[in-house]
Amino acid sequence: MDRRYFIKTTTAGIAASAAFSAMPLMGIARQQATYKVALIGSGWWGMNILGEAMASGRSKVVGMADVDKNQLMPAIEKVEKLTGNKPKPYTNYREMLQKEKPEIVIVATPDHWHALAAIDALKSGAHVYCEKPICHTINEGKAMVKAAAASGKVVQIGLHRRASPHNISANEFLRSGKLGKIGSVKCFINYGGGPGKITPNSEAPEGMDWEMYCGPAQLVPFNKTIHPRGFRQHLNFANGTISDWGVHWFDQVLWWTEEKAPKRIYSSTARRIREDSTDAADTQIAVYDFESFTLHWENRNYAGNRQEGPDVGCYFYGTEGVLHLGWIDGWTFYPVNKNKETIHVDPVLHEPDQQNIKELWTDFLKVIESKGQTINPMINGQLATNISLLAMVSAKAGRSIEWDGDKQEVINDPEANKLLSREYRKGYEYPV
Repeated sequence: MDRRYFIKTTTAGIAASAAFSAMPLMGIARQQATYKVALIGSGWWGMNILGEAMASGRSKVVGMADVDKNQLMPAIEKVEKLTGNKPKPYTNYREMLQKEKPEIVIVATPDHWHALAAIDALKSGAHVYCEKPICHTINEGKAMVKAAAASGKVVQIGLHRRASPHNISANEFLRSGKLGKIGSVKCFINYGGGPGKITPNSEAPEGMDWEMYCGPAQLVPFNKTIHPRGFRQHLNFANGTISDWGVHWFDQVLWWTEEKAPKRIYSSTARRIREDSTDAADTQIAVYDFESFTLHWENRNYAGNRQEGPDVGCYFYGTEGVLHLGWIDGWTFYPVNKNKETIHVDPVLHEPDQQNIKELWTDFLKVIESKGQTINPMINGQLATNISLLAMVSAKAGRSIEWDGDKQEVINDPEANKLLSREYRKGYEYPV
């Protein structure tokens, strides 16, 4: 990221965050709440989502659940300051669902809890806004789609780029045929980083239920690199960069194409530079063969630079040119014909953290009332998440795999099919 841009956007982000904090005192509290809303996972991103729910003026936050009271209680105080309403705190979200009977539940936990929390919320009768990636394993996603269909409730997955104005216009450009026939797409995240250092395990902070944090995952010692915010680089709780970031760009690819899944997948993972307490790859490549195009993935968590061009997004390669779809870069079309002009569209993003949750939440409420389908129903989240997880299956298997997208199973490879699920601790089993 350009240093001047970083300083400018960071300063703007602080100012916008301050403005957001003051705004509800004047507006939100005076508006009539429409839905009883509960939040599971009161960390950074969960509070971004809840902030837009409150800003809509259509939410009364009745409960907030988190296994870490050090995170939960300040979050509750913030909600009370913004709205004048103090939601009840819970360590166990199931108790919250039973007692508060929320009409909307936001699932913003670490990835390994997404499926259980979302399925429980749907079974309780709530509409669900679930963060991406929707699950930790492919079979969990299958269970989530089944639960969503059985519930009859509305689901919105937090792939907010489908609601971003520049992403929408890029999709329209791609579908118009102006890029010509597209033969390949490359998605990538190449941010800077270094080897890091080992962080010793320690006791969990007082006020944190570490056993429940681990939940269905293996019970491991607490480490400060896991919580808060570090779980994405620990494979016990997430699937690394390809799952955290990749799912956004894979969703954009699936939005453009009519194909739902690749036919063949190969991925390689490695730790080339990192020497810290995480265990996710710092270097990963993946190649997906679809029927009509090839999809490439690359993430590198070191040697960040702008000499190679943008460090995040995807390139669509067509017979009429190349389109880069980015985040803070917007999108740019570079035509093959030198007589044609380059086309660029700037992004329209919201602070904090340059996102489009506001538009996604607006769509969520609209669909709850109209009984239609959201921008990102559960199936969209599953298909995009599957692209990430299939690469992890290939990497763990150590070979290419062939995928039956209709049956959602690896073809002629029983050992690889075992990797579509994981072992769960007693009391935290998924319905798969």
